[in-house]
Amino acid sequence: MFSGIIEEAAPVVKLEKEKDNLHITMRCSFTDELKIDQSISHNGVCLTVVRKEKDTYTVTAIKETLEKSNLGLLKEGDKVNLERSAKLDGRLDGHMVQGHVDQTAVCTDVTEAGGSWYYTFEYEPLQDDYITVEKGSVSVNGVSLTVVNSKPKSFQVAIIPFTWEVTNFHQIKKGTIVNIEFDILGKYIAKIVKQILGK
Repeated sequence: MFSGIIEEAAPVVKLEKEKDNLHITMRCSFTDELKIDQSISHNGVCLTVVRKEKDTYTVTAIKETLEKSNLGLLKEGDKVNLERSAKLDGRLDGHMVQGHVDQTAVCTDVTEAGGSWYYTFEYEPLQDDYITVEKGSVSVNGVSLTVVNSKPKSFQVAIIPFTWEVTNFHQIKKGTIVNIEFDILGKYIAKIVKQILGK
């Protein structure tokens, strides 16, 4: 479980294909604190540390993960949003993020707003409960954000300068594909309502 508060936007240093799997090697400032078998969110995708070497570590994305996320589009040098799992004795500053990406979305607009930015994302819902609500929560590339201008197949988020600088949002532009995880509470409520109504 994660909170959507990014610790670091770190570079990809190596990509290795093995059958349908992709081994992703990252370099980050807290590599020495990591352990084999530890879970880390990568652009919102929960992946397991399988190898450590000096200041780098490696995780493996399988076919299912690559099909539902933007990890298969990574290139060496790309920045990836990283977050270690949430501590139960800490504050939940973002929202409950599982690290289970629902699907991808495409950035259709970036508008500067006097020191902040509005990013617009469009997506084709893969399920009826993949929705956003006004002022609700959504995870974009693992970042916990508040939805503005929610529509059936699109939404906007407002990005403050700090988030723009410390996450990979500064690399997102029109046409960039991002990972989306819809709010887990909203998905449960939508499913319950659907079952009650018999749809």
